[in-house]
Amino acid sequence: QVQLVESGGGSVQAGGSLRLACAASRNTNNFDCMGWFRQAPGKEREFVSTIDNLDSTNYADSVTGRFSISRDNAKNALYLQMNSLKPGDTGMYYCAADLRAWVCNSGAVPSQFAYWGQGTQVTISS
Repeated sequence: QVQLVESGGGSVQAGGSLRLACAASRNTNNFDCMGWFRQAPGKEREFVSTIDNLDSTNYADSVTGRFSISRDNAKNALYLQMNSLKPGDTGMYYCAADLRAWVCNSGAVPSQFAYWGQGTQVTISS
């Protein structure tokens, strides 16, 4: 059983920063694709960023230049550094992982990820 546990969410003002972390119960070397998704109330879950086993990264256009994804396999962790936060970034942020590298390179469709965390809430006020 794989467990992913997110942390680091909170409430900050626009322009602020947060760093999300995702702790995995399994060696993250096993996950060829890891990523972050978010979901705002009344909206579908949307792609934020992914990183594959070669540390190749992808970002949604809305966060490019502001967010940075990284992974530390020695700590079995995934991170998302979020800077210059905007009210539109508000939502529940989910960590996701899959054993297959192609999942990172196929549009990062949520249904293709096998493992999910419970989410951490991010609220940005104007």
